[in-house]
Amino acid sequence: MKRQKPYWLALIAIMMIAMMAGCGNSGNNGAGNTEAPPATGTANEDNTPDASAKKIVVGFAQIGQESGWRDAETASIKETFTNDPQFELKFSDAQQKQENQIKAIRTFIAQKVDVIGLAPVVESGWETVLKEAKDAGIPVFLLDRGITKGNEDLYTSFIGSDFILEGENAAKWMIDEFGADATVNIVQLEGTVGASAANDRKKGFEDGIKDKPGYKIVYSQTGDFTRAKGKEVMEAYLKKDKNIQVVYAHNDDMALGAIQAIEEAGLKPGTDIKIIGVDGIKAAFEAIKEGKMNVTVECNPLLGPQLKQAILDLKAGKELEKWIKSEEDVYFGQKAIDALPNRKY
Repeated sequence: MKRQKPYWLALIAIMMIAMMAGCGNSGNNGAGNTEAPPATGTANEDNTPDASAKKIVVGFAQIGQESGWRDAETASIKETFTNDPQFELKFSDAQQKQENQIKAIRTFIAQKVDVIGLAPVVESGWETVLKEAKDAGIPVFLLDRGITKGNEDLYTSFIGSDFILEGENAAKWMIDEFGADATVNIVQLEGTVGASAANDRKKGFEDGIKDKPGYKIVYSQTGDFTRAKGKEVMEAYLKKDKNIQVVYAHNDDMALGAIQAIEEAGLKPGTDIKIIGVDGIKAAFEAIKEGKMNVTVECNPLLGPQLKQAILDLKAGKELEKWIKSEEDVYFGQKAIDALPNRKY
């Protein structure tokens, strides 16, 4: 009678066969399972492209560098969109020429950007190119300056100030300073011809004094929003007549240029001639502290965050206001001096 092999020897043999079969399927030689394992993390963790992470491409057509205010707006746009990984910014400086802005917009359309931002150098002449953007399905946001009324369907929202109110606030300060029945001769330094900021600041100011017969604008001339031109225009006028009590400039840079001309003419700006500016740039606050300027009506240039939020809201399907207004104030005297340390532009 034969002895039976222990049962455990048979068990070991079965285990060895199973192990050999498993090893045979472990390589990439085509004999095993070639299906990819299930994902255990996000697409980015797996080093594969994430479609949801596609950047929002923004093309911005800036006017140029005519003032400290404009430089501050440019800095706000660049800082906002270059420091946020959700966005890619394509920036164009038009050097104060509308034709350059139109060319930039057409380039943005050809590049198929997601959004176009435009600070229009003048109000008119945008219908054709903005219709091209609309036909391409690219939303357009206007910043700080508007376009000719009746074309509201060509842009998504306007982000910026109430220029008419700024002019009215300038007139109000002046009337409060001199009194409603005073006799006051005024030189008005206008902004770029055809610009909405210039048109509206002029309208607001002139509406503010229309029922005050003693307040007369004796001279009104464009200074193109630049300090050099503001000084040039003021010099020319002072050679003809020094009997003025107020300079109302459509921006602070022209006001600062006028201050230089007044000093060179032997007069004291801020005392002999009151100086009113618009924008609220840091140099204006410094001039108020020095007593050379009297008041600046704020026009906030830091519009980058507002534009960014509007774009994100639009992408999220939210309904936007046609006019997204900036919050602003009027600064003079001690109020301006106290605010000076916090002025960043």
